[in-house]
Amino acid sequence: MSSGETIISGGGDRYAVKAIGRATFECVAPLRDLAKTLDTVDFRQIDIDLADCQGMDSTYMGVLAMMALRAKKINAEIAIYNASELNRNSLFGLGLKRLFQFKSGPVAMEEQNSVGPAGPADQITHATTVLEAHKTLMDVDKGNVSKFEKVVDFVQKDLDRLNRKPE
Repeated sequence: MSSGETIISGGGDRYAVKAIGRATFECVAPLRDLAKTLDTVDFRQIDIDLADCQGMDSTYMGVLAMMALRAKKINAEIAIYNASELNRNSLFGLGLKRLFQFKSGPVAMEEQNSVGPAGPADQITHATTVLEAHKTLMDVDKGNVSKFEKVVDFVQKDLDRLNRKPE
């Protein structure tokens, strides 16, 4: 099954995110970019719509966790809407239930600021994203350490190799 899309709208104090299809590392770039900007903006709310999401991989969920931690840090609301049983089980299985409010209903999407997939990320950016996402999952729930420590070790070694590679 091919990867999906990540659509982001809004800005300022409110963002809306819609995951369509399979939410994987292949379409996480717009979400990662948003997560990184959240450290420099004040916002009050992020709504994530999973109504059309057929499933998520651990990298995608790790980036969602990064966003949730930033939201909690500044007392902003972050909610996941319309999560299927599969998506709820995936999120709950990684200990992320406590990071989000879970709701049902429509999510207003304003003018789209970013649509994914935005194209292939370079190898270093991709590896860094995978590494940060999985480290976040391990920080959020210690039960994830045994699930992802080998992934983190492998990706770190790959990243070290890529960084040594001459241009």
